[in-house]
Amino acid sequence: MSSALQLSLEEYDRMIDAGAFVGMDRHIELIRGELRQMNPAGPVHGDLIMYLVDWSHDQADRSAFLVTGQSGVNMPEVGSRPEPDVFWIHRRRYRDRHPGVSDVVLAIEVADSSLDYDLGEKAELYAEAGLCEYWVVDVPHQQLHVMREPNGRTYTDRKVFHIGDSASPQIQPEAALDLRDLFEGE
Repeated sequence: MSSALQLSLEEYDRMIDAGAFVGMDRHIELIRGELRQMNPAGPVHGDLIMYLVDWSHDQADRSAFLVTGQSGVNMPEVGSRPEPDVFWIHRRRYRDRHPGVSDVVLAIEVADSSLDYDLGEKAELYAEAGLCEYWVVDVPHQQLHVMREPNGRTYTDRKVFHIGDSASPQIQPEAALDLRDLFEGE
């Protein structure tokens, strides 16, 4: 009988430090102790990430928050280190560790082919770890799913925004994301 190999965050870090993934043309994340290969980003996905990074840099209170993306967030509570497309973290240096859930004030995933995963398993993972606010940019339906108030493996506050709406992070309500510009802007 065989079973999947479960890795701890420490084992995953030792593999990274040893160069186990050098030369691999794959994007992987550690999710619930398993290495998961993520689908490469297409041009629409990449464009939306660039837009959201630019918007975040313009809107985030830079004295309080850093904006980063596709970098690991430590979630030892759930044996994971996902890499959100864009996220806002408390301003400090992270040389000695990856940011943890308590450092993240907003995580954003852009979902095209990964929509079911990002709204399902990944939302459950983030909620269970206690991530306070999670957004999913729903490319096929041109919507934004905003999830807040994690409770167990779910978010108790879930809203869907459409073109014509704007959404703001709970931590910074004056930062408004215009969905028409996000999806239709030049």
